[in-house]
Amino acid sequence: MRLMMVNSTSSYFILSTYLNVGTLKYLYFMLTAVLYIVIITANTSLIVVICMNRSLHEPMYLFLCSLTGLFPFLLVQILSDIHTVSASLCFLQIFCLYTYANVEFSNLAVMSYDRYLAICYPLQYNTRMTTNKAFILIIVVWLYCCVRFLITLSLNIRLTLCGNTINSLYCDNYIVVKLACSDIKVNNIYGLFSISLSILVPLVLILFSYMRILKVCFSGSKQTRQKAVSTCTPHLTSLLNFSFGCCFEILQSRFDMTSVPSVLCIILSLYFVIIQPLLNPVMYGLQMSKIRNTCKHVLRYKINLLSTRLSN
Repeated sequence: MRLMMVNSTSSYFILSTYLNVGTLKYLYFMLTAVLYIVIITANTSLIVVICMNRSLHEPMYLFLCSLTGLFPFLLVQILSDIHTVSASLCFLQIFCLYTYANVEFSNLAVMSYDRYLAICYPLQYNTRMTTNKAFILIIVVWLYCCVRFLITLSLNIRLTLCGNTINSLYCDNYIVVKLACSDIKVNNIYGLFSISLSILVPLVLILFSYMRILKVCFSGSKQTRQKAVSTCTPHLTSLLNFSFGCCFEILQSRFDMTSVPSVLCIILSLYFVIIQPLLNPVMYGLQMSKIRNTCKHVLRYKINLLSTRLSN
């Protein structure tokens, strides 16, 4: 089998999961494009509402601004007849997707700690979790995730590959590493270390936070329990949904999925990329009263303004 150097300008990968659907690809493109626009609009609207309204300049709402995910690469591949991607673009996509996943999970962990402080220490919350601390945490999470995965990427780029077929809708780090002919011992050791950091550390923080929240709920009043449910429901929904999406993606990359129908593999891959960025603004916009009331106020103001202009 011909060796392929991933740092060559002529190197490319074949994405084998895409199906030949003929002219239906234009329909799928339109559906995906509409969904993409909805995701962009919903997330942008949420961020704009939070940034423009001073009453929402609180840690919990600031953390929401970094819970976003995009997938423009899918639109290009749907229209393409030959589903290939250059090595450089493939590694760039791996970096973006994995950084997004790590940032998302880390942010959800920090948000769980924020909810713990709000419920267990309501009187001290404003001093324990200030806006400046929230900004610092967001910056630290992004820098930490980007630097950590840059190391992973630098280890992968040096590999010599003996194949170029990726059984996925988009580039996957572990699948690319499995194509290597060269020694991947260092990659495996650092990969295990990196996975432990990206999963265990946030998970410990999440479990600690919710164990303390449950303890307060069981020993507190009915009002305390209602507050905990109303503030934690969006976060728990987002956390569980993201965890399911990650599990689906890990199973597909780690195990042989040739016996699984291609359509199911595509659905599971799209679940990870699409559902989470679509769910976040819906859940937080509907469940969190301040955001919901602000959106209603803005909408009412625009309607009144439009009515005034039409009457004049």
